[in-house]
Amino acid sequence: MNAPVNAPKLYDCRDAFAATLERLAAENETIVAVCNDSVGSSKLGGFKSKFPERLVNVGIAEQNMVGVGAGLANGGRLPYVCGASPFLTGRSLEQIKADISYSNANVKLVGISSGMAYGELGPTHHSIEDFAWTRVLPNLPVIAPCDRIETAAAVEWAATYHGPCFLRLSRVGVPDLLPEGHKFELGKANLLREGSDVTLIANGTLTHRMLKAAELLAVRGISARVLNLATVRPIDEEAIIAAAKETGAIVTAEEHSIFGGLGSAVAEVVVDNAPVPMKRLGVPGIYAPTGSAEFLLDEFGMAPSAIADAAQSLIKRK
Repeated sequence: MNAPVNAPKLYDCRDAFAATLERLAAENETIVAVCNDSVGSSKLGGFKSKFPERLVNVGIAEQNMVGVGAGLANGGRLPYVCGASPFLTGRSLEQIKADISYSNANVKLVGISSGMAYGELGPTHHSIEDFAWTRVLPNLPVIAPCDRIETAAAVEWAATYHGPCFLRLSRVGVPDLLPEGHKFELGKANLLREGSDVTLIANGTLTHRMLKAAELLAVRGISARVLNLATVRPIDEEAIIAAAKETGAIVTAEEHSIFGGLGSAVAEVVVDNAPVPMKRLGVPGIYAPTGSAEFLLDEFGMAPSAIADAAQSLIKRK
């Protein structure tokens, strides 16, 4: 099927990650990449060609991979530890807790193909629990960029941040949403659209869908604010509280379970500071079936039209 004539160009955030990492490595010889037999899926082929002595491929041994990253950090290196998000997080959670978070190791964890990006490979490859697993750990910022520009900015920021972090990247193509030259700021939301009737909050692959939903709501006479909340921890409480007080209703959408993820993080802030009606869109506490990421997002009520309908229904509860 041909794309619509005016459809925006879509970009794979992994390409922005790889290009930025290669540039940073050329400037900083302490940067190393560690992966779990995922040179291809992590887009590390160029890094391997340019810096073969600085790529450590541990094979399919994610727990060892995290430990190797911690050891390299202790030895003065700056490791970016890359792997498919369901295996980097779920299989290695104990090591992430003890070797990275508790030890406050200067390791950059990069979860590749998060959410339901591996849709056709089924539930074992879906990464719809990684927000919940990682955001409870102290010392570990959790970040899900919305486009290639924010991805590059976050990778560059991570190189200057002394401490661990978790970057959650998808392989699903997304359009540019932020301006070229955007600087990532930890814990700060990006206001993508002004609005007064309801606030739509997302990150990662759902952000552009929220903007489309806001456009549909505008046609219906509803003014929707859109926030890109790339940092799940530490979260931008100020932006969330302002949204609650000024718009009176909040819808969140995420490529994750509705339990423990972005929606839960926003709800915690709202209930403690400015209770308003909320709707959390995501995977409803089940194992997502096999299917493309786009298909599954639509099936779970996160097509732009479905988001707009959810927002319109929520406004009636104000």
